[in-house]
Amino acid sequence: MAANRDKTLARLLRVRTLQLGLSRAEEVRAHERFAGEAALRSRIGQLAEAVAPASTETAAFSLVAAAHFRDRLQQSAEAAEARLNAARAVVDRAAEATRSAKRDQSAIEKLIERADADAAIKAIRELEKAPSVRKIRHDPC
Repeated sequence: MAANRDKTLARLLRVRTLQLGLSRAEEVRAHERFAGEAALRSRIGQLAEAVAPASTETAAFSLVAAAHFRDRLQQSAEAAEARLNAARAVVDRAAEATRSAKRDQSAIEKLIERADADAAIKAIRELEKAPSVRKIRHDPC
């Protein structure tokens, strides 16, 4: 019975360790995506600053084109902000999944440690209950 339980706990530990590794990998991917979205938002902000209106005399067509470009950049900035918020939510979910997987793995490790301690206590008790017969052996005279 104990050997069966040990096998089950070992199998559960392998599964939980695998799940922890997968959730950590997913969290890393989420952080990378978040960093990419933040970089994109930053770049869009830099472009928007670069085409900000200036007090120079230019042709009306050029002003219309700049206004259109600024409008498109504003739309892109809003979309980038939405993607950044979505990526932040994914990072939060991935971090929570990693914490949950780590809790599960720790719980299995504690069960294994408890089972090992119980087995050691059981072995000590069996040794205590064993008869203390001691044979005295002498070399042949």
